[in-house]
Amino acid sequence: MSSEHMQIGEVAARTELSLRTIRHYETTGLVTPSARSQGGFRLYTESDVARLMVIRRMKPLGFTLDEMRALLDATDRLDSGETLSLAEHEELLERIRGFEHATQERVADLRTQLARAEEFAGTLAERLTRTPAP
Repeated sequence: MSSEHMQIGEVAARTELSLRTIRHYETTGLVTPSARSQGGFRLYTESDVARLMVIRRMKPLGFTLDEMRALLDATDRLDSGETLSLAEHEELLERIRGFEHATQERVADLRTQLARAEEFAGTLAERLTRTPAP
């Protein structure tokens, strides 16, 4: 086994994803191990880890598996080195811009939710400090 390949356990530890989740992403076609060992173990590269990190970052923002696949397809095509027409290149960049815009909106929504949660926690803490002991 080459030192640049990692088994699924190491990948799980590095990405903070469960083995089951990584296998699920493989089944759904979001990530494919770069190789298999002689014994049939999945082997991953740094590129596979980076791909899983993109997925991990998209998941809590509510992106669907299909949306994740669409973004990964766009970045894969842009990074592939294949010759793209100007129209294809621009369409892929526009797709990524759409994800960037959606991500910014979702981050803003999360900030609002966090501010409300912090306000509520403060209200509860303040309530506890002004409640006399029996």
